[in-house]
Order: sequence, then C-alpha cells, then structure tokens
Amino acid sequence: MPEKTLRYQKKGHVLVIDPNSSFDHPLGISRMSEDLSELCNEVALDEETRVVVISDTGEKAFLGEKGLMRAVSMGRETESQSLAESISKLDRPVIAAISGDAIGQGLELALACDIRIASEASRFGLPQIKTGLIPWDGGTQRLSRLVGRGKALEMILTGEVVDAQEALRIGLINKVVPNKDLMEVTMKMAQDMASKGPIALRYTKEAIYKGMDMTLEQGLRLEADLYLLTHTTKDRTEGIQAFREKRKPKFEGK
Repeated sequence: MPEKTLRYQKKGHVLVIDPNSSFDHPLGISRMSEDLSELCNEVALDEETRVVVISDTGEKAFLGEKGLMRAVSMGRETESQSLAESISKLDRPVIAAISGDAIGQGLELALACDIRIASEASRFGLPQIKTGLIPWDGGTQRLSRLVGRGKALEMILTGEVVDAQEALRIGLINKVVPNKDLMEVTMKMAQDMASKGPIALRYTKEAIYKGMDMTLEQGLRLEADLYLLTHTTKDRTEGIQAFREKRKPKFEGK
C-alpha cells in the first residue's frame, strides 16, 4: 500500500490535517498536492466539517522541506505541485498550527490559512531568492497583503528568516504559545469557531476576502447582502431562540 502523504481525522466539527513530513519521495510534494486537492474537494461537500486545522505535529519544519527540496533539485517543481491553492479555496476557516519552521513552500501553505498559531521556537521565511528563484505558491501575493508591501519586499528580497516573536510583531502570525500548548490552544480556538453558525462563518470569510479586492463601497454592499442572507437561515432563528432561552445554540448550517 502506498505511503500516505496526509494524515487526517475529524474531531467533532473540526478536521485536523497532518501533512506527512516524513514522506520521502522525489514526487512527494506533487503527490501531496494531489491528495490535498482531493481532500479539500471532499471537505467542500461535507457540511459537518466547519473548521479545518493544518498541523505539523512537532516536526522540525512545517510540511517538511526535505521532500520539497528533493523535488526542486530534480527539476520537478511545476504549477501542479501547489499546496496553497486548495487550502485557499476552502470556504470555511482554516487554522495553521506551526510547531516547527515554516520556510519556503511551508510558509506559503501557512499563508493560505486564515489564522496562524506558532510555537515559540518557530521561524519563518521565503528564502527562494538565495537559489535564484522567487516564491511561486502565493508567497509574493499573500505575504504582502498580510504584513504590508515594505516588509514583504524586505523578507523576500533578502531571503531573511524571522523568529516567532518578530513574526507576531509584523502580523505574520496571530499567536505565539509554548510548543506543549500549541495543539490545545489551536483546538480550543477551532472548536469555539465550530460552535458558531457555519453559514455565518462562511459568509464572514467571503466578505473579508472578496471585499479586499473591491472598493469600500462595493465591499460594504457585499457585506450588507451577506448579512441579509443570514436572516433567511434556520441558524438565525435558532440563534435568537437560544438567546431567549439562555442556552447554547445548536446550529445545523441551514
């Protein structure tokens, strides 16, 4: 049986994906890309999955750069090997739990997530410039949108690697926690999100991401339209009823 490039399990309404950092094969990233794309397609059809967590479970590098570097050295890097694209297309919240270093394509995958939580020992960088390349899996676009054009240019043009505290300061990551607490903190956030209305979660993400590419007026209109749509859902009715009865709502995503 072929070795799996991904491990994953569902915990309630949260799907935890663990890229297999030990997967050592010349076509490792290509296979992982295909597997991740297939899994994300399944998630898109699974109404029970409300939040996705991507974890590196304590490996030395987020995704493990060894497989990536081998693929690159053999000239096998192609557009089909994108890891970030599938994650970026998910319409529900995605949290990255980073215990090791997120370097190169590992960081590009993390940038495609909505929230990034890292351990105190993590480091971050896009060093492709040092080998005559540029980031190609969304790094030049997502990093600049996240930390600003100036800092993104500095990091990419120098190939510098920053530690967790600097990454937190510039807004590259959302939280820094001790490594032993990483998954507990991540899962607590994920489960809390998953307890919210799933339609509202998806609409919020849509409003923010699409609104960034619109004028303010267009963005405000999109927000208003999505807000009105939530009023037509059973989840909205359940939210009001639960508030009146002073209990936790039981959202169904309808």
